[in-house]
Amino acid sequence: MDSIWQSLQSLGSRDMAEFGLLPLLVVLVVSLASSAFIAYLYQVFYRARATGSQVYRAFPLMGISITAIFISVQFSLPLSLGLLGALSIVRFRTPIKEPEEIGFILLVIATSLSAATFNLAFLGLLLGVAVLALLLLRARIPFLSPRAADGMVMVVLPESDQADLDAVLGVLRKELPQGSVDSVSEGPSEVSISYRFRRLDPARVTRLHTDLKDAAAGARPTVFFHQSGEV
Repeated sequence: MDSIWQSLQSLGSRDMAEFGLLPLLVVLVVSLASSAFIAYLYQVFYRARATGSQVYRAFPLMGISITAIFISVQFSLPLSLGLLGALSIVRFRTPIKEPEEIGFILLVIATSLSAATFNLAFLGLLLGVAVLALLLLRARIPFLSPRAADGMVMVVLPESDQADLDAVLGVLRKELPQGSVDSVSEGPSEVSISYRFRRLDPARVTRLHTDLKDAAAGARPTVFFHQSGEV
């Protein structure tokens, strides 16, 4: 029993034992905290996407698992070779629904590796740069998202009256100055206008509907948002 208890108390290798239990516990806690912070970032910036898969719920467990794996591997050559052989036969078939999820998963892996190699300063720097990148993307910097659109306004006019058409386009350009006309299609008895927009305040939706109906008699406006989180 004494030998079993001593083996349980040991950390599996002499190199790991030299570090001690407390530093290893600290890096696991740091990895958990950074993964939870990344999950929070995902919720703030991308959770409201219509096709999201709530992958952020797995980030904390992913973080500590990856950190523990690489802590064990870096102190044992046989373990590293065994892990390489095991991963060569593992295939993950779960589809990635949003491209942003790949970036967040890679960020979790990067922070976990930084914690596992005790590069805590680099981990903090990495998280800071990631937050800055997300803020720049949310700010819609032109060279990062030149053609990004938050939604579209569809206006159907019962008659192809040029005056009504000009009036509706005038209201759209006035209320949505950052938008642009996507298409104008004319049918036998009605005209459809598609106008893409950026940054429409929810409080302005009702006023936009009212102004469009006032601009043209019988106008039927509809507002679509590409993602529910845009408002």
